[in-house]
Amino acid sequence: MGIVEEAHNVRVLGSGDETIVLAHGFGTDQSVWKHLVPHLVGSYRVVLYDNMGAGTTNPDYFDFERYSSLEGFAYDLLAILEELGIWLYLSNLNKFYIVSSYSWYLNDPEYYGGFEQADLDQLFEAMRENYKAWCSGFAPLAIGGDMDTVYVQEFSRTLFNMRPDVALCVAQTIFQIDMRPYLGLVTVPCHIIQSVKDLAVPVGVSEYLHQHLGGNSSVEVMSTDGHLPQLSSPEMVVPVLLRHIHGNVAA
Repeated sequence: MGIVEEAHNVRVLGSGDETIVLAHGFGTDQSVWKHLVPHLVGSYRVVLYDNMGAGTTNPDYFDFERYSSLEGFAYDLLAILEELGIWLYLSNLNKFYIVSSYSWYLNDPEYYGGFEQADLDQLFEAMRENYKAWCSGFAPLAIGGDMDTVYVQEFSRTLFNMRPDVALCVAQTIFQIDMRPYLGLVTVPCHIIQSVKDLAVPVGVSEYLHQHLGGNSSVEVMSTDGHLPQLSSPEMVVPVLLRHIHGNVAA
């Protein structure tokens, strides 16, 4: 295993002519895909990894300047694929599958992202003051359940495993970067999958992505709650993901 693979806890499972790379978001790690992976490894080569800053990575490797931009995380992924010998060309990059994604979290006169700057300032201050207490309050709101449910406890665990200063840096990067100017540059077909009720990403954001991406895209809004439906409602989400992966999007 190479240096980059080890730093990001890279795992390559299954086999097949096509490769699927599963990337996780803020507050989670690769375990968020645990319900989907068993359905893929029989037909695909599956690459799993942890973003730098996840609780499963070494926080000493976290470069605060590098990860003040999403480019730092993108370059990490490219380095992982290069070390694995997976070369990304537009000719063989078939499609993206986007679960609960965003383009910009802040509201403006022509866009509803769901948050005002005061909301984000309050969120960051709560993280600074008492990270553990913030995790306990944020996890059930984000997932759409209470602390007694297994999936909220799972998200609480991965969220709390992040070092507080690292978690704050990643949150500030994600919540305060406007990706709207870059959407038109994405020409690879995208399948956007969204919960009907998501505290972090309103349904309108998925529609905005659909309308402004540079290539073909589709949106499927599921009757699920929360920002991580692949963790909280796998019985509903996994069949939807598999249908899109296998190309049966009209089924």
